[in-house]
Amino acid sequence: MAAADSPSAALRRRDLCSRGIRLAGKMRSDVIDLLDTYVERQGLDASASVAAVEGVPAAAAERWDEQTGTQRLLDNLAAYRAFRALLAQMLEEQREQLGEADAALGRALAAVLLQVSAFAYHLEELLRLESRGPPSEEGAGPPPPPHLGLFERKLRGLGVLRELAQWAVRSARDLRQLAKPSPGSSSAPSPAESL
Repeated sequence: MAAADSPSAALRRRDLCSRGIRLAGKMRSDVIDLLDTYVERQGLDASASVAAVEGVPAAAAERWDEQTGTQRLLDNLAAYRAFRALLAQMLEEQREQLGEADAALGRALAAVLLQVSAFAYHLEELLRLESRGPPSEEGAGPPPPPHLGLFERKLRGLGVLRELAQWAVRSARDLRQLAKPSPGSSSAPSPAESL
């Protein structure tokens, strides 16, 4: 039996997945709250159409049901690493634009950035458990921010937050899928998996 398939590894994987599902749910809730604050403070229309943001991976996946657990984890990790860099850019731009005038928005952005970083670390732990270490971050991340005007930066920020909310939903789905017992396993699903 491979180390990743041992009963203790399976329990650890289910535990990590259950905690990850809760983290993703909390993150989504906080991102939705941040979206409302961001739209209000930036003077945007909540229904504004935003083009795809360069460097932001789309949460929608073709053939999602055909992906392996490892591929799901790798896709999630790549996305959250990109979001970590993009949110750091947004936080820096927000500080430059408003200074300390809107500290509440800065604190909310910093809190979500911290959650994204923690979730990326959580995904790395799951990849280690799957006997596959996380890929290095060299060369990873979004391209350098384009030189955008103030309004375009605001719209880019809106797009980043919207896509992050979608990723939180996808991540919970991916972790639920990963937490399912392997064929031939007699373990019952934990209560968190049946949510």
